[in-house]
Amino acid sequence: MKTKYGHLTYCSNIHPGESWSDHFSHLQKNLPLVRADLSPDAPMGIGLRLANEASLELIKPEIITEFQTWLEREGFYVFLINGFPYGSFHKTAVKENVYKPDWATKERLDYTLRLFSILSQLLPAGIEGGVSTPPISYQFFDATDSDRKQRIAVATKHIINVLFHLIQIEKDSGKTLHLDLEPEPDGILGNVELWVQWFLDVFLPLVIPEIQTKWGLTKEVAEHTVRNHIRICLDVCHSAVSFEDNQTIVKLLKKNSIQVGRIQISSALKVVFSEQPKETMDFLVSFDEPTYLHQVVIRSDDGKLQSYPDLSQALQRGGKPFEEWRIHFHVPVFLDSYGLVSSTQKELVELLNLHKEFSITNSLEVETYTWGVLPKELQIPMAESIIRELQWVKKILESERSFGVTR
Repeated sequence: MKTKYGHLTYCSNIHPGESWSDHFSHLQKNLPLVRADLSPDAPMGIGLRLANEASLELIKPEIITEFQTWLEREGFYVFLINGFPYGSFHKTAVKENVYKPDWATKERLDYTLRLFSILSQLLPAGIEGGVSTPPISYQFFDATDSDRKQRIAVATKHIINVLFHLIQIEKDSGKTLHLDLEPEPDGILGNVELWVQWFLDVFLPLVIPEIQTKWGLTKEVAEHTVRNHIRICLDVCHSAVSFEDNQTIVKLLKKNSIQVGRIQISSALKVVFSEQPKETMDFLVSFDEPTYLHQVVIRSDDGKLQSYPDLSQALQRGGKPFEEWRIHFHVPVFLDSYGLVSSTQKELVELLNLHKEFSITNSLEVETYTWGVLPKELQIPMAESIIRELQWVKKILESERSFGVTR
């Protein structure tokens, strides 16, 4: 839905299924209920998650026409696509496989190009659209620095291919589409600073001369074109897990003229080991589930950071007094605590307040996808869950001074 601070939606990766019929059935069931509650008198935007299998179906003219007819009839529009998870994302062990195929593969390139072809047909005139994607790859896929450099080199060339495709789409249709690379702990671009370093030191120097040659543009116009189509996806859960400071992030992006394709509105788990350390550890075991990666970053009382690829490894280590743990677990944003542990809701509210001040992006997407693996007492019906999340975000955006609410 359109708000004073941009288009607000939720990411449909909350819904299970890999085929287009799976995806569409969940949208038909839940979206009208959400719109009736939150945007009954105006069209509502969709953050569409498309698995590779679903994209192969939706790209067919008769299928996409049927979807377009439904969107128009029901009052919806698609302006974002989540292109991070390529395959299965629910009810199976995903873990580090969420990065596969990565950007060093033709499969990832072809999938992403297909998503942009779909988005270019669905996107209404006058609105920019983006596809989110992994931060190149998972850092533990490579045994040596040499292997990682080679992977980055191949991946960067593939991303350049996507960029050329987006430039051509804009020339042909007038629609601006952008690829939103999403930093995530243990990704090759694991945080915002690493993303900016890659963009400035690797991507821009390589691609600007190619654009100048291919399209006959000046260096300044070529650089502006790159920055318009290659953007960062700012997932607030991920930055909170890495203990990144929100004000520092915003200053870094502003200083280097990095465009934010979207803010993914999300919260991580936060654990402060002060009282009841044993009871807290026992409670955390209920979040150690086999589906998703739950990277953990621990800050000791002297400020040093230590990271673990998954919660199970951190649990084996155990908690110590005065430590703070941040756990990659997309918990509901409307809550700030879960019994003995809390969330990074405070950090999320801070980022939303900065967005209200600096207009970081025009695309806001709630990404809470872990409903199915949350402890049972935290689960409620899907449509009700989505509405509750979006209502909370609207309240934060509309309030003059926001500190977060828990009900």
